[in-house]
This record gives sequence, C-alpha cells and structure tokens, in this order.
Amino acid sequence: MRLIAIGRMKKGPERDLFERYAARLRPRLEMTEISESRGSAQEIRRKDAAALLSACPPNALVVALDEGGATPDSLGFSGMVERWLESGRPLCFVIGGAEGLDASLIERADATLSLGKLTWPHMLVRGLLAEQLYRARAISANHPYHRAARP
Repeated sequence: MRLIAIGRMKKGPERDLFERYAARLRPRLEMTEISESRGSAQEIRRKDAAALLSACPPNALVVALDEGGATPDSLGFSGMVERWLESGRPLCFVIGGAEGLDASLIERADATLSLGKLTWPHMLVRGLLAEQLYRARAISANHPYHRAARP
C-alpha cells in the first residue's frame, strides 16, 4: 500500500502518529511526498493532480481522500480495504494539498473516501488514515484492537 501526498512532513507529533501506525500495517504503508506547486488555485490543483497520478503505478487502484467521498464506518471501511487488496492491483491513497484535488484526479480515482465532514489539517490526515487502515486490517484479522460495542 502506498500513500501519496502533497507536502513534506516535518519531525513532530503528526509524523510520529503516521509512523506508529504505518509501521504496524501489513502490507506496509509506504509514503511518497510531493513538493507543493505554485500558481493560481486552479493551476496548483492541476499540477498536483498530474504529480500525484504520475507517482501511482499505471494499473494502481487509486483512492482519493476528498470531502465528497464515501464515509463508511470502520467495519465498512475494513471490507472496502480487503476488496481493494484482493484486486491484486497496487493500492494507492492520494491526499491533495491545501487547494484540494483537481476534478481530473477525482475522475481517475477508483474510489473517493472522506474522513468526515470536518476539515482536517493535511498532515494530520496522514496519521488518521494510517490508523484507520491499521484498524481495518485488525478487524479483518479478528484482532481485539477494534471495539465495536456502544452503550
């Protein structure tokens, strides 16, 4: 699995969170960081989309993180991840920059995923995604990490 994201993480709690969960994942979650583009908002989105997609293998199953994407619960996400992994295609999650994702990337994506209606800092989204992927894999393996009981 690969996470391809705009921007470079600095040392700090966001990187530590991402690395903690990425290291636990099987298959491992590798991260590719792409430098931020310059220009107008439209130009930045276009350049970022081209860079993100060029970092994906040609036959990749691309999952775009976008506010308009699906918002599954943890059990539903676990099922999605298992289907994606079983496809045999390289699985790539893409996170845009501050200007968001270009329509061309959303159209190319095999799936779009939202972490909810709230706006999250892009560097924090990396750690949130890594934790949710770890949780999804734990659910699939019947590991007790995920506790689904509610009062």
